[in-house]
Amino acid sequence: MNAKDLVHDIQGLITLPDVYLRINQLVEDPESSVSDIADVVSRDPSFTIRLLGIANSSLYHFSSKVDTVTRAVTIIGTAQVRNLALSMSVSSSFEGMPNDLVSMSNFWRHSLLCALVSRYLAVETRRCDRDVVFTGGLLHDIGELVIFNRCPAHAQEALLMVLDSGEEVTVPQAEREILGFDHADVGGELALSWNLPPVLTECIAHHHDIQAAKRHPREVALVHIGNLVAQMAEIGTLDPDDVAPIDPRAWEITGLDESVIEPAIAAVTEEVAEVERLFFGGGAAGGKST
Repeated sequence: MNAKDLVHDIQGLITLPDVYLRINQLVEDPESSVSDIADVVSRDPSFTIRLLGIANSSLYHFSSKVDTVTRAVTIIGTAQVRNLALSMSVSSSFEGMPNDLVSMSNFWRHSLLCALVSRYLAVETRRCDRDVVFTGGLLHDIGELVIFNRCPAHAQEALLMVLDSGEEVTVPQAEREILGFDHADVGGELALSWNLPPVLTECIAHHHDIQAAKRHPREVALVHIGNLVAQMAEIGTLDPDDVAPIDPRAWEITGLDESVIEPAIAAVTEEVAEVERLFFGGGAAGGKST
């Protein structure tokens, strides 16, 4: 079995909800309007509440209260509303899947930390769409959930290999040793099957191998850094040597350096609880992720 087979095997269990599919269709339609998208959002009460909460959160710092869906879509932007719908749809798609190997709250908290750090770094570079990078960071590890569900014994074997090595072996290395592919490969195949935008597909598929990113290397490099800085935030360290090495090419591609790590961790630590509540409806304890 390869990564593509694994994704094909799971497609019947995880599908993107109609609200995302309809919003995506409207965003791609040059004849559609903000009102059309706002109408679709308004038909989903749960998404409406979350969208208004996010519009009024520390993510955007708008000077006045955003109290209508139309205003939220207008000022956030239709593309970002689509990204928010995607992020929430993916998390809900996996919600009911049985998984005894990892705490889902820990998984999504790491994903959210990665998203927030990646977004912070995108603002620092001033050359990337911060909201696209946020979504790429939030979804970067979705392939793990497929592996946990479809290959639990192999996933557990990979985790034990990492632990037994004193973490000298990384999770992707262990997955490749045991399965012949890793969670980034699986996530990339899943993104392709969902017809996600190429920038998101590359962030998911190549966040451990930025050299493989051909079309969007800067966004992928930001998610690569964001993933490892998120791990640092989770274990409460400012020393990059405490986690897997950040690829030096990521610093070159983004024009950043290690001086951004401390302020990035400080910034996301302040906002993660609020954003976590808006996206997932509650808090979660920290945990180790990849």
